[in-house]
Amino acid sequence: MRRLIFLLVVGLAGLVVLLSLGAWQVQRMAWKQQILDIIDARVVAEPVALPLNPDPLADKYRPVRLLGEMAAGELLVLISTRELGPGFRVIVPFVTEDGRRILVDRGFIRAAAKKSTRNTGKAELIGNLHWPDETDSYTPAADTANNIWYARDVVAMAAALDSLPILVVLNGHPINGSSVLPMPINSASIPNDHLQYAITWFSLALIWAAMTAYFLWRPRAKTES
Repeated sequence: MRRLIFLLVVGLAGLVVLLSLGAWQVQRMAWKQQILDIIDARVVAEPVALPLNPDPLADKYRPVRLLGEMAAGELLVLISTRELGPGFRVIVPFVTEDGRRILVDRGFIRAAAKKSTRNTGKAELIGNLHWPDETDSYTPAADTANNIWYARDVVAMAAALDSLPILVVLNGHPINGSSVLPMPINSASIPNDHLQYAITWFSLALIWAAMTAYFLWRPRAKTES
């Protein structure tokens, strides 16, 4: 009897834990979808002038219109996409009409175009403010000798290009005469895999419940036989 009680307690405790993890993933899925909806709504809003002091939280994804000059110099961020293959994001300094020097993510170039010359000069740009969270303890340090970065670290890139830590990612309209392919912000590139995780936990809960029932039934079946 004690063995049956022990198996029942362990079985119920494990079932509660697995169901709780599944329910938590369902909640996370709803939370993530809310974030994606906010991103989609902000990205397509009407562009405004660059705020005087953009806030990384309140102004993230805000569409802005820039008037000024694309300055010389660029940083290349190594990336690879399923559609485009390996290449680089091109991050350049941009000086606005009011004299602020910020960062602009011009978009994608193929690896073969790394040493090509890209146009600079006066421009009117439309893009979205962004402070990407792409760095962690495993991110390699930038190879500054070969101008290869492994993540968009806004603060570090701003220091390297002597600009403010403000990044604008251009939308889907390329600069005239530019071979750089814009990579606009959109929610499609942000995964929401919490439904898969929830199904996994609920499936494990079902398996755990079946195994618990089997181990509880087996001693009884042996006794009856």
